[in-house]
Amino acid sequence: MSVKDYIKEKAGYILSNLLCNGGEYGEIFYEKSITSRIQLEDNKIDKVQWGIDEGVGIRLIKNGKTYYGYTTDITYENLLEIAKTLAKGSGHGPVAIGKKRIVGWTKVIIDPEEKDLNYRADILHRANEKARSFGDKIKQVLVVLMDKTRDIMVINSLGEIAEDLQKRVVFFTEVVASDGINLQRGYESLGGTVGFEIFEETPPELVAEKAAKRALLMLSAKPAPAGQFTVVLSGEAGGTMIHEAVGHGFEADLVQKGLSVYKGKLGQKVASELITVIDDGSLQGKNGYFVVDDEGVPSQRTVLIENGYLVGYMYDRLSAMKEGKQSTGNGRRQSYAHIPMVRMTNTYIASGKDNPEDIIKDTKKGVFVVKMGGGEVNTVTGDFVFEIMEGYMIENGEITYPIRSATLIGNGPKVLQDVDAVGWDLGWSIGTCGKDGQGVPVSDAQPTLRIRSLVLGGTEV
Repeated sequence: MSVKDYIKEKAGYILSNLLCNGGEYGEIFYEKSITSRIQLEDNKIDKVQWGIDEGVGIRLIKNGKTYYGYTTDITYENLLEIAKTLAKGSGHGPVAIGKKRIVGWTKVIIDPEEKDLNYRADILHRANEKARSFGDKIKQVLVVLMDKTRDIMVINSLGEIAEDLQKRVVFFTEVVASDGINLQRGYESLGGTVGFEIFEETPPELVAEKAAKRALLMLSAKPAPAGQFTVVLSGEAGGTMIHEAVGHGFEADLVQKGLSVYKGKLGQKVASELITVIDDGSLQGKNGYFVVDDEGVPSQRTVLIENGYLVGYMYDRLSAMKEGKQSTGNGRRQSYAHIPMVRMTNTYIASGKDNPEDIIKDTKKGVFVVKMGGGEVNTVTGDFVFEIMEGYMIENGEITYPIRSATLIGNGPKVLQDVDAVGWDLGWSIGTCGKDGQGVPVSDAQPTLRIRSLVLGGTEV
């Protein structure tokens, strides 16, 4: 008998005991993950990591509070003991059985689990060789390939069983270039809920080429000016802005705690009428895709802002219960050792009607951002500082010279209000979203956007 079948057989007894002293909801969460990470640096494979992690988390929601325990010792006696400890007693409580079942999986063509170390190493070497082919100014190349198979199962006191087999691939290349005086970094990534077929559509050489060219370009860039500028964010820049500076404000748990600028603003105009913001965990292939979330709720499309008006928040089960609502499928956790919480999935600003080229032509003076870098965000207020990894000046409607050492300084909610053009394109980026010490895979996207005014932090004197 498999571990999952064993848990299914014993789940009714465990959940019944979990609710013996009352409670609104009980849950068993099983997870088995297989993770691979291989890294190339200094022309050689220098790190290879592979591991399996398997465990169970048990959760009780009682009087609006969460009680949680987890273990890697998956025996009936141990799971029952955790349930008794959380329930603070022993006995039987009301539990439904067999009301709903969902089984999902990630569709892949080239399953990473079926490929050996040599296959992975070849992908890294191809990227490394391409990056270094751009000349002696390329000083360092780091290439990383990660893949993860994650098998989850959720059984709850509502009589629901949900299973999902998730597969993800993440690949990135980081290049450092130097002209003897300056050092510049270029970075490019690729990934999603796919198999290694992702490299047939986008070869590793292409990722490495973008990273290398970006680093070399910044060597020839001029120091960025400082001041207020119109800013055009390329669709290629990805959705860093929407995710970091705005997205967390739509998470219902933060709204309920008063930690969001969007608290109490449902139905109000909070952005330009050109702006529609959506979170959609059902987008197959994207890094934040899944069939069911980590509470067994089916993924779904949730509109947050529609034509400038705030129309909804993202909910997990707990935050939804507090308001008498249904979860939007945004309950996510890093692993069985963590409680689920409201998290984004694939979050994006919907495409508009403007031609991206016309947006630039219609900008007399400004800054064109092709690639965002790291930064800092106050998720309560939306105030941010972001590095521009690749940016250019716009003069009389034309992209002119590249700039370096530039940062964008502003406020996310205000940025959404100051957007006056939205392109018909849409560019995606991948990442790992951190919240309360947990990290989960996400994607974010935006079309080409023009923001009337943002502060550009520069070094030009």
